[in-house]
Amino acid sequence: MNFPNDETGQVLAEMHQVGIDLSVTHKVVFFHLFEKEAQAQAMADFINENMEEVSVRVHPDESPNVWDVDCTMSIVPSYDMVSKQEADFEQLATKFSGYNDGWGIEA
Repeated sequence: MNFPNDETGQVLAEMHQVGIDLSVTHKVVFFHLFEKEAQAQAMADFINENMEEVSVRVHPDESPNVWDVDCTMSIVPSYDMVSKQEADFEQLATKFSGYNDGWGIEA
């Protein structure tokens, strides 16, 4: 399989190389960081109210004064699907003063 030469393409290529079947549904987690718990919780509340296909978890980050919002969806992790979801979540996180911190597949 060939993947675009960017961060998402690189992650997908690495997953493919270790034998992860990218043609089936996986739980894909999109990570977001916030400086304030209230901002993180506001994004989580919005997702819970408007995006029933997404499960969301808010928790303190390893770094002090940083909060994580993990958004999990069951999708086939194609380049186009991951890129679209990551862009959509990044736009949403920005509205709540947060930012994207990558993605991965739940083990």
